Amino acid sequence: MRIVIFGANGGTGRLLAEQAIEAGHEVVAVTRNPRSFPIAAARLTVARADVHDRAATARAVEGSEVVLSTLGVQFSRKPITVYSDGIASIADAMASHAVKRLVAVSSAGTEPTRHADGGFVLNRVMQPLVTRTIGKTTYADMRRMEAFLRQSDLDWTVMRPGGLFDAEQPSDYELAENRSDRVFTSRADLAASMLAQAASREWIGKFVTVNTTKGAPTVLQMIRREAFGSH
Repeated sequence: MRIVIFGANGGTGRLLAEQAIEAGHEVVAVTRNPRSFPIAAARLTVARADVHDRAATARAVEGSEVVLSTLGVQFSRKPITVYSDGIASIADAMASHAVKRLVAVSSAGTEPTRHADGGFVLNRVMQPLVTRTIGKTTYADMRRMEAFLRQSDLDWTVMRPGGLFDAEQPSDYELAENRSDRVFTSRADLAASMLAQAASREWIGKFVTVNTTKGAPTVLQMIRREAFGSH
């Protein structure tokens, strides 16, 4: 299967490219900076494109069977449009080449929910701080992306991970529709879940939470890692 990955040079995108190549797929890794892409393989093509450039985006999608989007940006208080503009550009490219299957990353933060294991710090301090202030513009644009897909005729699935952390290998992750009580998702599990959806129709037209069930950090451990770089 020929798979196009947008946002391929990010943390999840690189893992996704590696996993797809290892699984025997032909991969087109789309990035604005091909020289900095660290992977080389016989079944890999690294394509230069910015999703705001619709002609370049269309060239990257040509000949593909599935499009996977791990597009993402850091939190900012400034308006963010990369998710909504990016998905519109990708959708146009897919329409021009008659490609229907799309798996895109959003976040569990688009529909915040109370976590039973989160305690006071997560539920009353961290989650409101992130979703209502420092991440407000990010989640607003993710919701615009989700709304766009909801109205599209694509065979789409949106993956909603929890708080992301690094792990060496994918685990027996858990999928659920819309929301989950779990808190964290490894990037390896997010990548693996997206690759699995590339060949599946089970969750088409659904928002799917993906969470790591074993080996995930506690809330306190995650705070320490973010604050002090402790692992």
